[in-house]
Amino acid sequence: MGAFDVIAVRKQFPALSEGAAHFDGPGGSQTPQVVADAVSATLTSALANRGQLTPAERRADGIVHDARTAMADLLGSTADGIVFGRSMTQLTYDFSRTLAKAWGPGDEIVVSRLDHDANVRPWVQAAEAAQATVRWLEFDRETSELDDLTPLLSDRTKLVAVTGASNLLGTRPDTEAIATQVHEAGALLYVDGVHLTAHAPVDTSYADFYVCSPYKFFGPHLGVLTARPELLETLRPDKLLPATDVVPERFELGTLPYELLAGTTAAVDFLANLGGDGATRRERLNDSLALVEAHEDALRDDLEARLQAVPGLVLYGHAARRTPTLLFTLDGHTPGEVAQHLAAAGVNAPAGTFYAYEPARHLGLTDGAVRAGLAPYTDQSDVDRLVEGILTLVGRTN
Repeated sequence: MGAFDVIAVRKQFPALSEGAAHFDGPGGSQTPQVVADAVSATLTSALANRGQLTPAERRADGIVHDARTAMADLLGSTADGIVFGRSMTQLTYDFSRTLAKAWGPGDEIVVSRLDHDANVRPWVQAAEAAQATVRWLEFDRETSELDDLTPLLSDRTKLVAVTGASNLLGTRPDTEAIATQVHEAGALLYVDGVHLTAHAPVDTSYADFYVCSPYKFFGPHLGVLTARPELLETLRPDKLLPATDVVPERFELGTLPYELLAGTTAAVDFLANLGGDGATRRERLNDSLALVEAHEDALRDDLEARLQAVPGLVLYGHAARRTPTLLFTLDGHTPGEVAQHLAAAGVNAPAGTFYAYEPARHLGLTDGAVRAGLAPYTDQSDVDRLVEGILTLVGRTN
């Protein structure tokens, strides 16, 4: 494995030249130049509907093939199990409606109180439409760890939806252990990997469905789902009559955005080149993301220790396994006031509930909190600026 060079990484992001310290990665990362170039080059190239007759058709077909292969390398899956959509939310709604066609009264699904609403509401609404029962997997307010799933499973369970990492608290549940329980019960597991995929090597082979969003790991705004092709073959989504019935295309409604797919491939290649070694792109990705994880976790530990020493600052989320994501409130100030003060100091650390409606409500954070999410381009000076901004605000108050 090579070394992680944050200085070299930062030079690849034009947005960083504006001078802000970006802790807003959980909402969407900044974009490296190579991704922007790939999008631009595709938009200015000759394109057509996919085919093999003309150069424009072949180019479009090759872009789709390359993007499926790239995402399969990143996720440890297969190219013919990669489905593209407008967003993770859209894909989850589509699949919830498709899967719910086989549900009925007496069937049960399990959703997690820890999850972003995009992995909650589609399942709740689909279950309600099918007259199936919804069961809730709770989490501990102190540790932010999920409760035991076992009491919620039965031979009536059809699906369990759980996060790979909480976008609010950073908690990383043991999804592989959860998968074992779910499959022993004869149910399917749907994992929201949006917040996890950017921060650690992933192998999605344990999950029946795994979804993520390239714009969280330097790519364009897009959603990606991976599943075993043989499982996808059993599902019949609503689609246009002339649309192909081939997997995975049967789940992709309308013409794919070729420029965004080209940008996704470029983002995966960028990740693979962050210090990773290996003969294959998959090997380089795993190495690079391990380096990213070590870099981010070291900065998180420093930031967390310094924030814990700030009078009146309360940190949420203390799970043993976490992404580099810190959530906090500050006595005497609303989260919005803290975020506004930091923004004025050139530190982008937003406030809110970030669509994590259930966990925020479970923690009593009706006004949300401030979230500081680290990224591969975060450096020590960014951390210092965030801490200094908080201390300045505390000093004003006192």
